[in-house]
Amino acid sequence: MIRYGIVGCGHIAKKHVNAIRAVEGAELAAVCDKDPDRLSFWNEEVAGFTDMEAMLSAVQLDVVNICTPSGLHPSLTIQAAEAGKHVVVEKPMALTLKDADAMIRACERNGVRMAVVHPNRFRPAMRELRKRVEAEAFGTFSHANATVRWNRDQEYYDQAPWRGTRAMDGGVLMNQAIHNLDLLLWMMGEVEEVFSYQATRLRNIESEDTSVSVLRFKNGALGAIEAAVTLYPRNLEESLALFGETGTAVIGGPTANWIQTWKFADETDSRAAETIHRINEDPYGKPGHQCLIEDMTEAVRTGRQPAVTGSDGRRALALIVACQESARTGRPVQMDTWQGKTVAEEGSGK
Repeated sequence: MIRYGIVGCGHIAKKHVNAIRAVEGAELAAVCDKDPDRLSFWNEEVAGFTDMEAMLSAVQLDVVNICTPSGLHPSLTIQAAEAGKHVVVEKPMALTLKDADAMIRACERNGVRMAVVHPNRFRPAMRELRKRVEAEAFGTFSHANATVRWNRDQEYYDQAPWRGTRAMDGGVLMNQAIHNLDLLLWMMGEVEEVFSYQATRLRNIESEDTSVSVLRFKNGALGAIEAAVTLYPRNLEESLALFGETGTAVIGGPTANWIQTWKFADETDSRAAETIHRINEDPYGKPGHQCLIEDMTEAVRTGRQPAVTGSDGRRALALIVACQESARTGRPVQMDTWQGKTVAEEGSGK
């Protein structure tokens, strides 16, 4: 059995608990939260702790799942890695590239794996879209759009003091749109240049509630990102759209789970209709967190890297931080020459 411990028993922890319990060969062995009231809900069934160090000392664990507010992810990940534990860390893995790099290095230094929670990669529509990208069915890409038009009202932000702050939340790109941006990069590859506008229009928070950005990818394609939590009166849509010389695909809906457009030169209309019907008949598939825990359990057993690595998580973070930098300076950010280099580049002195 691969034994898991969860740190942070708020809302997202429930998905981790359900995922671990659904995966054969995985076991929830301990939970940790500094708030005893939140902890009491869980520790009737497993060992409960108000201190992570005490949990690591008292319980034999293979993996620690970090489910705390975002600003706490780096220190807790490093603490787990230095104790020799593999790590599953919720998105965003960190709020700064410096912290993300420290997390990656700590895991490498201690010989442990880190998986970043981007479960939307396991959605049936996204898996199908990735197959089409790998088959080069789009030909030359012209452009791509990533859109998150959601509602997070003031009551949502007032529920917890960390929400909407720069230090712990990070804003609409960091907290709500990051999954969509991870998918955009997974499909389109590296970004060369980004220019962004950001604003706090309607919510009484420190970070932005609205963001619009334009991109140029290294493959020459252009891109657009629109993200907002100001939609009235409820969530409207999340979508990812890819356009190329021989293919057009749009995955959308309130969450990006449904195929809305699926046209390829190498597919007949009837075959495309079959794909749309098959995916949209069960658009959610197996829960993404369960897929991620299955993958991490196997990665720990076999010693391979997880499907979504620390480097993957850093890539989405770097795009967001670049958007924030562009909005702050009013200038485009060149990703290759900007300070957001990859860990490998920094280590080689490039």
